[in-house]
Amino acid sequence: MTRTDKDYYAILGVDPKADAEAIKKAYRKLAKQYHPDANPGNPKASERFKEVGEANSVLSDTGKRAKYDQMRKLGAFGFGGARPGTRPGTQQSSNFSFEDLGGLGGFSDIFSSIFDRGRKEEARRPSGPAKGANIDYTVEVPFLVAARGGKVPISVPINEECATCGGSGGAPGTTWKKCGECGGTGTVSFGQGGFAVSRPCPACVGRGELPDTECGACGGEGKIHQERSIQVTVPAGVDSGSRVRLTGQGERGAGGGPPGDLVITFKVLPHRFFQREGSDIQVTVPINMVQATLGSKIRVSTISGRKVVLRIPPGTQPGTRFRIRGQGISREGRRGDQYVEVRVDVPETLTEEQQERIREFADSAGLKW
Repeated sequence: MTRTDKDYYAILGVDPKADAEAIKKAYRKLAKQYHPDANPGNPKASERFKEVGEANSVLSDTGKRAKYDQMRKLGAFGFGGARPGTRPGTQQSSNFSFEDLGGLGGFSDIFSSIFDRGRKEEARRPSGPAKGANIDYTVEVPFLVAARGGKVPISVPINEECATCGGSGGAPGTTWKKCGECGGTGTVSFGQGGFAVSRPCPACVGRGELPDTECGACGGEGKIHQERSIQVTVPAGVDSGSRVRLTGQGERGAGGGPPGDLVITFKVLPHRFFQREGSDIQVTVPINMVQATLGSKIRVSTISGRKVVLRIPPGTQPGTRFRIRGQGISREGRRGDQYVEVRVDVPETLTEEQQERIREFADSAGLKW
């Protein structure tokens, strides 16, 4: 049975809530400390260097880190969660096994994707121009902006190929040498027990060679981490889950290739007054006893920003709903309506004189009280 119990956060010495910059800093510090060139003939340092690289390859990648955290939370690595059948407050009796992943919705495939998919992607990555990666981003949209349409500003975190070094990680004009860690193959193997996987070499990032001088602009990473400010156009009538693709707004392509796309998913925020049901708008409006009994006219807000006069007929009961036509959301060529439910507010306290008048009214109207 193959097992692994590596805590990548502990390996890098960072908190599980550490941001990308803290992880990058910790990795670079440890990589320099345990690099084989700085520890010739020290197998323990070499093994530690591999562990640090393995941890960084997962935690520095947003998608892989999210999957790793998901399994970590479920206790898949022997920490960070409780295995089914483990009593609260007790330590798990064994480490994670791939057999334990059965029936958990394909987490074994997720684990495989963390350790193996990156290598496959590296292997099939073309050496010439390649299209940049797409970016998926969720945008929170105020209710009225989603209903009417408009624009919202966002800042999207992106990784772009360093323009200074062209993504190589080496300073312009530097000379290159064969990587001593992987022997120029670009890959290293990690194993525990009978389990082993190959990953891009953390020393040369899968290139098989190292520059004599790192690029000062990207610190040798070949990528620049930054945020891009964008004004996103929100179409009128979007709902949570609606998506829009912004062509060419993703990560920069490698080797002069075209940029990827930015795929926006909208999340509509709730409103304190308006509620949405398809293309219709629902609101609740309070009225007093006199308005409900004798009838009245009230002004009701709509999503268009203007107020509509609504007639309340005499004898209106609590919970009665009224329809205001054409004041809903325009969607697929059809505009919905606005429904107004009235809530009759009863005063909590009355003076003796007020109570007496209500009694007189009830008696004259033949009402029981």
